[in-house]
Amino acid sequence: MENSVKRELPDELMNKLDYKPFETVDFGNPEIQRVAPKVRATTGKNKLVDSLEKAVTDNVKDGMTISFHHHFREGDYVFNMVMRIIIDHGYKDLTLAPSSLTNTMNDITIEAIEKGVVTNITSSGMRGTLGDAVSHGALENPVIFRSHGGRARAIEEGNIKIDVAFLGVPNSDEMGNANGMDGETAFGSLGYALMDAKYADKVVLITDNIVDYPNTPASIEQTQVDYVVKVDKVGDPDKIGSGATRFTKDPKELKIAQTVNNVIVHSPYFKDGFSFQTGSGGAALAVTRFLRQSMIDNGITASFALGGITKPTIDLLEEGLVKKVMDVQDFDKGAAQSMKSNRDQQEISATWYADPANKGAMVDKLDVVILSALEIDTDYNVNVMSGSDGVIRGAVGGHQDAATAKLTIISVPLVRGRIATVVPEVTTNVTPGDSVDVLVTEVGIAINPKRQDLIDALQDMPGVPVYTIEELQQMAEAKVGKPEPLEYTDRTVAMVEYRDGTIIDTIKEIKD
Repeated sequence: MENSVKRELPDELMNKLDYKPFETVDFGNPEIQRVAPKVRATTGKNKLVDSLEKAVTDNVKDGMTISFHHHFREGDYVFNMVMRIIIDHGYKDLTLAPSSLTNTMNDITIEAIEKGVVTNITSSGMRGTLGDAVSHGALENPVIFRSHGGRARAIEEGNIKIDVAFLGVPNSDEMGNANGMDGETAFGSLGYALMDAKYADKVVLITDNIVDYPNTPASIEQTQVDYVVKVDKVGDPDKIGSGATRFTKDPKELKIAQTVNNVIVHSPYFKDGFSFQTGSGGAALAVTRFLRQSMIDNGITASFALGGITKPTIDLLEEGLVKKVMDVQDFDKGAAQSMKSNRDQQEISATWYADPANKGAMVDKLDVVILSALEIDTDYNVNVMSGSDGVIRGAVGGHQDAATAKLTIISVPLVRGRIATVVPEVTTNVTPGDSVDVLVTEVGIAINPKRQDLIDALQDMPGVPVYTIEELQQMAEAKVGKPEPLEYTDRTVAMVEYRDGTIIDTIKEIKD
């Protein structure tokens, strides 16, 4: 079976899991039936549980699907606490369905896989030792990777049926009213966890801060919560940035950022009221700073900024250069702390952010987005999931979702070390080339031939050479040479959904 981006898909797995091959980035306007969770009516005086162990053992059973959020990022304590109890009590055949898996979750997840506790995983991504283990066939069944918007859609449609959600929060009252903004472990938006709170059959809130009832503002409401557990500490908010807010001083990254800014400014979309998403990381933050100056110089104000939010984006809001910030996740303490005092920083759920199967997602209104990549090929397909060695080391995240913007820019260095980023064919296709408009590198740019309007607008930018993407690929290959082809077994270790639930690619087990 082959999909429209010429990826071979395993017939047996596709049929067994009832999947269709990816065909088009155009989702259309289908009517979709959503599901609803089971609800146990609560009449007690409060929902406090004596211990986390009791909350786990009273609710988890073999074969269940359990979920977590990753808003604490590398500072998360909740996942390991819950999984330790689950492993020690000998549960089997569980499905992990977190919004994403961070490095702090790797060791205990590998232990759970080795002991048969976890046999299925669906997530946005994985890295490090866990990605390496899965790439070498450690998990019994293939991982299902979904974008943030795709996960929201799958939960709403019932393709991910969460039995118990364990959600760490920096505050809660005795009935389960909670938000992510207040308390010593505040991390800001609860955007991804809002899906689990709404659709899981059982919701367990885990907090280190019980506050007076009623706790407002409440992002998660008592109507959604079954149990509240107090622990010593739910996470380390200092680690939610995990390097994401580093402002680069690297000359190559700064040159790329400056060129990205030039592309935006010379595009038809740089006008009063435009919208954008820049993401995190050193080069992306540099783009934000260059874009700020261009907006000032041209007297332009943005209608909204979207996505994972950092302090530099909040600075634009406070300066009046951005009217609204639509916040699904915060990447640093500055953005997290801003939410409780700035009414124009709106917390949004993953479905509001990027779900294609609702009545209108925020990504549908994006004018400009800047995205990174591990690889991009000569058909403009993008890989953010696996390394050039075939090992899983990334996440779909919101990449596919935001790439639906009117102007999608991929910013990458031509090579990283001795590895080309512009290649004849990506290792794993995550975002199809039909979504990508401009590639920006330190040596110049390439414009998707399907966008003649952008070719006309950008071809004469001063100091910015325009190449074909084939020319950039040849430049990269001339620098680092042509790598030996990877060797895989016939076994599929992961399947990558497009945001509409079709399969855009699969990942094979690496042959040792």
